Amino acid sequence: MTNTKVCLLCRVSTQAQDYDYQVNLLTDIAKSRNWKIVKIFANKVSGAKKNEERSEIVELLEFVRGNKIDKILCTEISRLGRSTLEALKVIETLNEAGVCLYLANYGLETLTKDGKVNPTCHLLCTILLEVAQMERSIIRNRMAMGYQDYLNKRKQDKENHPIGRPTKYKKSDNTYREQYQKELTLLRKGVSLRNVSKLTGTSIATLRKIKVYI
Repeated sequence: MTNTKVCLLCRVSTQAQDYDYQVNLLTDIAKSRNWKIVKIFANKVSGAKKNEERSEIVELLEFVRGNKIDKILCTEISRLGRSTLEALKVIETLNEAGVCLYLANYGLETLTKDGKVNPTCHLLCTILLEVAQMERSIIRNRMAMGYQDYLNKRKQDKENHPIGRPTKYKKSDNTYREQYQKELTLLRKGVSLRNVSKLTGTSIATLRKIKVYI
């Protein structure tokens, strides 16, 4: 049985998502290769956050510095950071510690069997990170364009494309007089607000409002 010790690195971008799938997938990979899982680092955090704000990355790097770990297993390279530079810094730190990063979706390993940096993997990682960063930028731009298009439609037709809280409807004076004829008649006769409220079921606050129409 191999003595290879590994850690799992998992992340999802929203609280609604779950990283169980990533843990299960990486666990199966480790078991199939007889790798021993020492620790799992997982978190639910936006991909827009910097690595120093991500506890799973910070704790992982601290752990590998103080423990003998052979590999870090990750489902895909975008889990390492929000930008190409940040992710490459993580890989460089792992390389310096002699820890190989294993990317499950492509079966890539950043270090060769003799512990040297794999130049082909490094090139592919850089390309994959640039593609992931470009995709995030495209998604943000599409969302911004969609929202702007919505605002333009709202300007053209506020009724069909409302946004935010609707404008409060205000009744006309005649509407108040017609709707509260009984209440106004009682008020004109000098009946108290409390008694009018008991007789009609209309709140005292509304009665105070319509007193101006006596």
